[in-house]
Amino acid sequence: MERFTRSQFPDTPFLFFTGKGGVGKTSVACSLSIAIAGEGKKVLLISTDPASNLQDIFGQTLSNTPTKIEGIDNLFALNLDPEQAAQHYKEQMVGPYRGTLPDVVLQNMEEQLSGACTVEIAAFNEFATLLTNRSVIENFDTIVFDTAPTGHTLRLLQLPSAWSTFLDDNTTGTSCLGPLKGLEPQREIYKEAVERLKNNNQTTLMLVTRPDGNPLKEAARASRELYEIGIQNQILLINGYMENVNSHDEIEKAFIARQTEALEVIPNELKQFEQYYLPFVPYSLSSMERMQAWMTDQDITHEYEYELEKGTTIPKVEEMIADYVELKPKLIFTMGKGGVGKTTVASYIALRLAEEGMHVHLTTTDPAAHLNWTFGDDKVKNVTVSRIDPKVEVANYEAEVLAKASETMNEEGLAFVKEDLASPCTEEIAVFRAFANVVENHQDEVIIIDTAPTGHTLLLLDATEAYHCEISRSQGDIPPAVSNLLPRLRNASYTSVAIVTLPEATPVFEATRLQEDLQRAGLTVDWWVVNQTFSSIETTSPTLIQKQQAETKWLEEIKSISNNQFVAIPWVKMPPVGTKGLHELKGENIK
Repeated sequence: MERFTRSQFPDTPFLFFTGKGGVGKTSVACSLSIAIAGEGKKVLLISTDPASNLQDIFGQTLSNTPTKIEGIDNLFALNLDPEQAAQHYKEQMVGPYRGTLPDVVLQNMEEQLSGACTVEIAAFNEFATLLTNRSVIENFDTIVFDTAPTGHTLRLLQLPSAWSTFLDDNTTGTSCLGPLKGLEPQREIYKEAVERLKNNNQTTLMLVTRPDGNPLKEAARASRELYEIGIQNQILLINGYMENVNSHDEIEKAFIARQTEALEVIPNELKQFEQYYLPFVPYSLSSMERMQAWMTDQDITHEYEYELEKGTTIPKVEEMIADYVELKPKLIFTMGKGGVGKTTVASYIALRLAEEGMHVHLTTTDPAAHLNWTFGDDKVKNVTVSRIDPKVEVANYEAEVLAKASETMNEEGLAFVKEDLASPCTEEIAVFRAFANVVENHQDEVIIIDTAPTGHTLLLLDATEAYHCEISRSQGDIPPAVSNLLPRLRNASYTSVAIVTLPEATPVFEATRLQEDLQRAGLTVDWWVVNQTFSSIETTSPTLIQKQQAETKWLEEIKSISNNQFVAIPWVKMPPVGTKGLHELKGENIK
């Protein structure tokens, strides 16, 4: 595998970055943009990521129009704020009905337009416009898109095809996407955007991942789904690869060995593409000088910026377990963005509570989760495991709704219901209904949910429930299991939430946004779990000592955000698989 250097830079005018949260998309996109601009090409760097930190990297305010980056010739950047765009879009949809519809109906409309669906619609409007804007295309040699995490990006890219079908088939004039007449003028823009994305001479998709099992699997899934919708010019960038330097430090040798083992079983979907690596750096790529040197393989001088106070102890995960044993919550959620280790943490909590004599049911709604893989072949006493398949639940839910609607509706009414069911909101509700049934069926156990409902899902269900009080909703009745569960989730003695993150910029930013979302829905976060930390590990490796140093800033940040309600799980030599591997997360063999 070769290092990614100038000779491997793509020459298509559009570069599109995708990957799980925290794999380094923004760092790679910025570094590559700086390097290309340094060669005399005029570059526009665009972020469509709600958690973007472009402004922090470049140290200047960015807006939704190209801004010249100070100190770098030929480089311009713009920051698309999907949340702001979504708010504008929502008001366009709801505003005309204020004063004419009951408040409860407006509340339902506003909440339905508050989730991922609307954010993606609004973001894609901006994204597609830039992809097809003649003046932008003619003014820049290269346009780089630093996009949101994988799941968001997949839906973002799939929307144009879905919308084209929607515009062709729609007969009732409205849906969760808004009035049809508002979409019709965009038809040609979406069509042109799709064609540009599929054109191998126009667009290169940069799949960014880490040399680790789960990020590689996620990259393979993203690659496959994007390939199937026609985006086939793909390059795999493995970020954070540590070369073997004949180290005598046991931790560093184990770190390299785990990367090597993961790359030896790289998913087949990725083997067909060119593969390159970017080296592991133990510090933040927070300056243009560092990024430029990193991309062009220059030596970088690093100075320590933060240092833990002497005598400072980092709380271990067993403190959280002891709290659960004492308080005995009925429901425990592990929440967080992709790639932070939610499934591992959920499995560890289940294992430890079972060892403390509790009966536990562990379930997931994450299509990429591997609960059985986490436990390996080990059978754990007092633990039962299940998985909620979103595709199956959506199919069941749609069949149920259409069967009920067909009892009273004509063909035109059924067409409206079918359009409404095409919303991403449908998956949220269908999965939540299945999750509620799991809770109903396991009342005698502690239920641990890997990937829990978002704050938006809960508010959407609340609004829909209120809507039912006045109007017969086309999507059918909310089952008692759901109605019973909603108030329980806001009961602090019944439900506990643990947010899982990593001691790095993007995962911490995204976890903070998640906490705010949950608070909006009335849920309290009890614990933050900082996974894969090096700060409590004894090492003589100069590289890993610098890594410890870089983590300090984020540990202090998490300590403040969580009101000191956080625990840390160390990076471990052996993968946390099976009971033996999971027990290593206790951190008993570290300082």
